[in-house]
Amino acid sequence: MYSLNNLSNSAEGLWKTVLEFSTTYGLRLLGALVVLLVGLWVIKALTKTSHKLMDKSNVEPSLSSFLKSIIGILLKILLIISVMGMAGVEMTSFIAILGAAGLAVGMALSGTLQNFAGGVMILLFKPFKVGDFITAQGLSGVVKEIHVFVTVLTSPDNKTMLVPNGGLSNGTIINFSTQPNRRVDWSFGIAYGDDYDKAKAFILKLIAEDERIQKDPEPFVALSELADSSVNLTVRAWVNAADYWGVFFTLNEKYYQQAGKEGINIPFPQMDVHLDQIK
Repeated sequence: MYSLNNLSNSAEGLWKTVLEFSTTYGLRLLGALVVLLVGLWVIKALTKTSHKLMDKSNVEPSLSSFLKSIIGILLKILLIISVMGMAGVEMTSFIAILGAAGLAVGMALSGTLQNFAGGVMILLFKPFKVGDFITAQGLSGVVKEIHVFVTVLTSPDNKTMLVPNGGLSNGTIINFSTQPNRRVDWSFGIAYGDDYDKAKAFILKLIAEDERIQKDPEPFVALSELADSSVNLTVRAWVNAADYWGVFFTLNEKYYQQAGKEGINIPFPQMDVHLDQIK
């Protein structure tokens, strides 16, 4: 009889414990489950909205999809931490471990993260676009692709160059393709004793014969230097950006071919050597 009473009391105590546990933690678990389901729905809606906003802002597709994934992952991690805390799980140690792991990973991937941040800045602010000719980080080439971590350039001699976006976004970038017009500069030398006015008129004549050179702004020719072996003339003219190199090489060629026929001497360094006979 005593054993039966003890068994009955134990069963009753166990039942009370189950009821207390269900009352205490059951509601927490139910609330955590509701928050989890609602949170997942909200995260899905937020990622869709952010993706649409980036599409309207003409953000690069590669960056848009990457940011969408990152936003979704970060929001889900925050949601899981919140749900576990609501369910009664002690999160202090877990968050400390997670923070330490994040710090270690961040230090190991510091260069990669810098390149990622640089890629985001480039894709958002667009200092250059695919097809532009740029000079940056000591390299010059046409932009072929812009990725999150690197930018792909093709050099004038058709070499592929991968430039990390971290240094690219923090350094100086010269973009030769943003302006429709460019100024071409030359320096032509004539010999001492040559007629300066005649040389200037000859150069202006060559410029007038090239239809690619713009009349406004007006071409500029002036004496810029009295050098050791030549009198140097600075020549400046404006052209369409696409015509820059063609005009530059053509005028050099014409000047060399026709200057002598006009009585204009093209000087070169000379040295006079005097030998004194020693008696």
